[in-house]
Amino acid sequence: MLQKVVRSAIIDAPIGRVWEVLRDFNSHDQWHAVVDQSRIEHGEPSSRVGCVRSFTLKDGNRIREQLLGLSDSEYKSTYCILDATVPLKRYVATVTLKPVTDGDRTFWHWESSFEAPRGREQELRTMVAEGVYEAGFANLRAYLSQTTVRSSVLPAPAYAGAGSAGTQGFPSREARLARYGGPEELETVASAAPPPAPGQVRIRQSAIGINFLDIYLRRGWIPGMLPLPGVLGMEAAGTVIDVGTGVTHVLPGDRVAYLCPQPGAYCSVRTLPARHVVRLPSTVDDETAAAILLKGITADYLLHDLGRIRPGTRLLVHAAAGGVGSLLCAWAKRLRATVIGTVSSEEKARIARDQGCEHVVVARDHRFADAVQAFCGGADVIVDGLGAAAVDENLAAADRRGHWISLGQASGPLPPLDPDRLLAKSLTFSRPVVFDYVATQRELQERAERVWRALAAGALPAPRIERFALAAAGAAHQKLESRASTGSLVLLP
Repeated sequence: MLQKVVRSAIIDAPIGRVWEVLRDFNSHDQWHAVVDQSRIEHGEPSSRVGCVRSFTLKDGNRIREQLLGLSDSEYKSTYCILDATVPLKRYVATVTLKPVTDGDRTFWHWESSFEAPRGREQELRTMVAEGVYEAGFANLRAYLSQTTVRSSVLPAPAYAGAGSAGTQGFPSREARLARYGGPEELETVASAAPPPAPGQVRIRQSAIGINFLDIYLRRGWIPGMLPLPGVLGMEAAGTVIDVGTGVTHVLPGDRVAYLCPQPGAYCSVRTLPARHVVRLPSTVDDETAAAILLKGITADYLLHDLGRIRPGTRLLVHAAAGGVGSLLCAWAKRLRATVIGTVSSEEKARIARDQGCEHVVVARDHRFADAVQAFCGGADVIVDGLGAAAVDENLAAADRRGHWISLGQASGPLPPLDPDRLLAKSLTFSRPVVFDYVATQRELQERAERVWRALAAGALPAPRIERFALAAAGAAHQKLESRASTGSLVLLP
């Protein structure tokens, strides 16, 4: 005979915040005290219907459960037990959330049905009702309240001038660019981060990522993206100070990282749209997040969306020892591609080989096509951050039906490309922008989760980080432009 258990509770948090936790089918080891360790099998996303989580309980029992349904519009998920060392047969459970308008709280309804061995019905109903459901309600309340506790120990903002905290800026420092030019144009000045408007979040930053795009903006190559005076930087990590109305997926005290299409990250405190922000897992520290988020997501869409890398794909990666290049090489090697890299020195060649390059070309003069053709007969996919100086060599290095991806222009902007030059080998060409691949908060979250999973699994190497003070942003740019850097550069406010 089927047993049925039903429990409900009110959670003192907005429904979006509660759902953000519960829709992650692999989050229960973070908030439920009975769960020891949990993983999603086969590396699938933890919100994909059909995924299987395998976990152990603190008492030693083991359970495998499958996500049967997930509705973001109804705030509802359904799952079942596939096999377990606890005697729950045909177990199916459903979690449903509903908003409580009084105080912006959440009504959580949890129910299940299952078969139990004869004589143990009451024991197992009590175990599920009290040990799983009621304990889960209490555990999640405590988990969510931790963010409030963390925010209460943040130093109080020294607001400038008179007025309430809701109308004054939070003191900050920023590396500001008054005119386009060299690294010496970056000047560190005092500033203030305004309070968050609806849909915004204010973050105290602990690490700021540096990317070649910052250099293009500093030089004035994309003036429409950075009007002057302006602040460079597209990504950073830190701790949420406060949030505007309507923001539920992050709360004060949360550790977060962001990838924002509007520059402005070179500062100690920043206010920005919350849709560009993701919470960080406990396994990823702030410096790693700032060093890898943009580059890792770039590697993700290059390999999976544009390159469609499969076993045997011949992939040519320029600047293979750099921030994006090293991630591409390592991840592509895990996908069993044949990886060829170009670098500017023997030292970088050793790094590229360590990251998965099967063949490395030291090409200080941007000549590499003959070596690529001799090694593998031409590249199926080329990821090019070199720009103008490598156009002819890229065309010569590509095999028939190859795909050339222009990712950057370190040697100068690409000249207009004659389509007939592609026609000679039936080549295709693309020039992607990372922000179009994370156009929504959900897309950003899903790609970021793939990066964190790849990092945890070893498919992506932990980034080699070179650290600079915010006041030394110019020196960091000089290091990156000189091609002397290996790995990722990070500013510390």
